[in-house]
Amino acid sequence: MYAVEAIYDGVQFKPMQPIPVKAAYKVVITFIEPIQKNAVRPPFELGCMNGQIKEADGHDWFEPIDDFEEYM
Repeated sequence: MYAVEAIYDGVQFKPMQPIPVKAAYKVVITFIEPIQKNAVRPPFELGCMNGQIKEADGHDWFEPIDDFEEYM
C-alpha cells in the first residue's frame, strides 16, 4: 500500500511526488480539504535549503559542549 499526495484541479489528479509503482493498482481517492487560491505549494526537492543556513563565525564542531561536562 502506498500513500501519494496529489492535487485534483477538477479534471485530473496531479501527484506531488513520483509514484513508485509500474503496474496497475486499485486506488482509493480521499478528498481532504480544498486548496486556498494561491496556496499550492511546490513539491519538496532535496537540497532546496542548500546555502540558506549559515553557522556562526568561529564555531568549532569538535569543541566539547559545556552542558555535557559532567557526563564526560
